Amino acid sequence: MESIPQLSGEVTYLALIFGLLVVPRALQRFLIPAPLTSFGLGMVAAVFVPGFTHDATLELLATLGISSLFLVAGLEVDIKAVRQGLWQVMGHLLVRTIMIGAVTFLAIRHLALSWQAATLIALALLTPSTGFILDTLGQLGLNASERFWVTLKAIGGEILALLVLFAVLQSGSMEQLARASAELLLMIVLLPLIFLLLGRWVMPYAPESGFSMLVMVGLIAAYLTKQLGVYYLVGAFLAGFTARLLRERIPELAPTENLRAVRLFASFFVPFYFFHGGMTVPAGALVWESVWLGLAVTAVALPLRVGVQWLQRRLIFREDPHAALKVPVALTPTLIFTLVLATILHEQFQIPDTWYGALLVYAALTTILPTLVLSKAVELDATRAAAHGAPATPVPAVVPSAESGGPGAG
Repeated sequence: MESIPQLSGEVTYLALIFGLLVVPRALQRFLIPAPLTSFGLGMVAAVFVPGFTHDATLELLATLGISSLFLVAGLEVDIKAVRQGLWQVMGHLLVRTIMIGAVTFLAIRHLALSWQAATLIALALLTPSTGFILDTLGQLGLNASERFWVTLKAIGGEILALLVLFAVLQSGSMEQLARASAELLLMIVLLPLIFLLLGRWVMPYAPESGFSMLVMVGLIAAYLTKQLGVYYLVGAFLAGFTARLLRERIPELAPTENLRAVRLFASFFVPFYFFHGGMTVPAGALVWESVWLGLAVTAVALPLRVGVQWLQRRLIFREDPHAALKVPVALTPTLIFTLVLATILHEQFQIPDTWYGALLVYAALTTILPTLVLSKAVELDATRAAAHGAPATPVPAVVPSAESGGPGAG
């Protein structure tokens, strides 16, 4: 008698794994991004198996997904490329900061929100989802120069967003901000020491253990920043970034093979994050008002984001109108960041359900746009690249010249 529930649970998880790994990828032939399918499946599951929403195993799988995705994002940071394109990135971040400030001001004035909630809405609308963008970049038909600038701008925008997110969520008091900053600084100091100790005392005696050590430290760092109140993604990103910085000192830690393995690890668990996110959508967000509001927000925010970057490339690099659209369009997806921030806004700042739903509509539309405009299909994994033994997003080690769409393209 006791084996029936156990068998039922096993069958449920097997069906879930099969559905999340097969169905979203099968629907990609219809230009539906896999994360959106996983999210939709979660919304359907919430109706038919509502008790599954708070399942501890599902929550763990979702945590592994979001943590590993931002671990990959940290590993993707190429310090040499950032240094070579530093001034262009700084200019891009200055424009991004001005836009965040402007949207925050408008949200405070017209939506009667606190400055913290208004800032998070600005981040939700303007921050590209780097992990998603990098994993789909090879399918968008961009040349090497365009891929370089998309990568650099996406990573720069994500770092800025993480810093702002940390400051906003710890802004309850100066004492709280100072304490959290000290704890985060301590983590930044300890992460290299932990990796160095593992590189000296563990990895030399445990061949091919670099991947497991990297994932372990990333998950622990993600958990610690979650306890700080800034969600998993900050710690996971810091762990990946630190491992990338130590690549020369600890070659076993982050070689190309490990980076590819972490991408594949993330590609397995990320669908569970979107599925779990779909299951937690409040019923009040599934109304027509959310759809119309989301369409209105998209009609204002999306042309603004694309237009500003399009104008930069037109005026500075003098690209033709069609070519100048490629980089801005490739940077439009906000899926992961918008979903994370919509959840924080709903849980901590009690934004209305309709606004939560509107942000989801916006995230879906921005994620679909590059698929429709630039590519054949979108998938959130690096399986094809790994199968061919190459990184998913090849980026030039040297900044392209102005003649090929380099710094002048800013």
